[in-house]
Amino acid sequence: VQLQASGGGLVQAGGSLRLSCAASGRTFSSYVMGWFRQAPGKRREWVSGIGSSGNTYYAEDVKGRFTISRDNIKNTLYLQMSSLRSEDTAVYFCARRSRGYWSDYSLDLNEYDSWGQGTLVTVSS
Repeated sequence: VQLQASGGGLVQAGGSLRLSCAASGRTFSSYVMGWFRQAPGKRREWVSGIGSSGNTYYAEDVKGRFTISRDNIKNTLYLQMSSLRSEDTAVYFCARRSRGYWSDYSLDLNEYDSWGQGTLVTVSS
């Protein structure tokens, strides 16, 4: 599968952005998907995940501000980001979790087998 992330850009603190991740292939709907981010000089971290059934999960510092969703007809994953803060500045990556796990999300990068190229989000204060 190929994942193509888009939608990043420069936004002022308090603003909003919506990231998209277009997936190739026919089995998008059956996979757990996730968003990660990597700030300069930091490790890549899990931000949010969505199960094949649509259940959603968030890291504590984005809960209530970010919303993950998926459109299984369009084979597209989204991340709506609101009330953005300077600390949200990072390259954001979408990822597909490998099959074989029972849970709906994972913070472990090694459990994801496909990654998008990343899209840069810069929040100015």
